[in-house]
Amino acid sequence: MDIRDHKPDHFVFSTLHPKNMTCSCCMQIITQLMEAAGAKIKEIQLGKIDFLYDPMLHNKAFYIDLLTANGFEPAITRDDQLVDRIKSAVIELIHKAGNVNSIIRNSDYLVERIGLSYTYLSALFSKVEHITLEKYIILHKIEKAKELIDYDELTLSEIAIQLGYSSVHYLSNQFRQVTGVSVTEYRKSDLKRIPLDLIGKIEQRNSGAIE
Repeated sequence: MDIRDHKPDHFVFSTLHPKNMTCSCCMQIITQLMEAAGAKIKEIQLGKIDFLYDPMLHNKAFYIDLLTANGFEPAITRDDQLVDRIKSAVIELIHKAGNVNSIIRNSDYLVERIGLSYTYLSALFSKVEHITLEKYIILHKIEKAKELIDYDELTLSEIAIQLGYSSVHYLSNQFRQVTGVSVTEYRKSDLKRIPLDLIGKIEQRNSGAIE
């Protein structure tokens, strides 16, 4: 499948730091390997690659394995590891923890799961992801709201309570701000839900991280 068959909205921006990358020949080899696998190199220099990839084709782990198999094992930075842990914690809280989100603050949950202050986690997330942690959490909450609306098993009031909103009005306003449509309009529309690994990527692109 050709990468050009997919819209740019699907592309994810990422950075890898390959080891054993010591000369221009290494950069040429890595460029050829990654582009042959569907990636688009944004910038490459010794020890660092900024690239775009289509998650409909491969995930980031595929490119890590690809480089490792060819002698260029990427170094995973501490910041990247922490951001991955933050994302996992957000997904656990909102998508997998039932109504836990209604009885515990998002910040308290992340601090307890990761063991660092929310101020630090928020600043790090914004630096690495080019989107605020608060916005990322909101996007996931609205995506979960879409899922629950589609199931049609709970009232909107029950959904608001489960997701930790103080009122249906608050949820409805935030839903419209994020999706551009009201809950009623969403029920009648053919708008599709966003895969969890793509949540926040449109905001990254708008901020300049993705062209």
